[in-house]
Amino acid sequence: MTATLDVPALVPGTVILDEIAEAFGPWSAVVRAGDVLTIVDLHGNQAVDTLIYAADDLALRYSAAATVMTQRNLFLTTGSVLRSDDGTALMTLVADEVGNHDTVGGACSQESNTLRYGHHTKHQHACVENFLIEGAKWGIGKRDLVSNINFFMNVPVDPDGTLGIVDGLSAPGKRLALRAERDALVLVSNCPQINNPCNGFDPTEVRMIVTRPEATE
Repeated sequence: MTATLDVPALVPGTVILDEIAEAFGPWSAVVRAGDVLTIVDLHGNQAVDTLIYAADDLALRYSAAATVMTQRNLFLTTGSVLRSDDGTALMTLVADEVGNHDTVGGACSQESNTLRYGHHTKHQHACVENFLIEGAKWGIGKRDLVSNINFFMNVPVDPDGTLGIVDGLSAPGKRLALRAERDALVLVSNCPQINNPCNGFDPTEVRMIVTRPEATE
């Protein structure tokens, strides 16, 4: 779906792609090396579950452990390099209007929903299902899924190591920008979770803009 909302990309350049990731739904695209993906939280407080793969080698995929260990920070913000398990740089968070993005909260699934919220939630669509539906277009199956990033999601860590999922730090129109360090397949579940505050109990659409920065002399 082509976007029409007047929210500019965070990093200017020629617009290569401009789409809406619908509420509850999946989205994917290949972002070419040097291009920049801006994710716009259109309505605020929406979690955007994200996986990243090398477009030419799906075995090279985002690793939460390698990324956290290398940057010595559990959270992502401007300057964070998203790496595969062998240290390969896939994308870099080059600009961020929120300042804190989750690496440990994982993706909801129908199974985890029943454990956390009761068996009456078994029928609810979830991020793992989004990843599998969208990933099938690229030859990605369940064994290819790894721990994901949750952009815009607020997961504080208490001194005793307890994790919480609380209201997000984002707001309507807040953006982040990811530069591809190599051709990167970006796989997104625009989280459908309605049982905790990660989406303000009301999942909403987000905007995905890919720009190609102008060459400089």
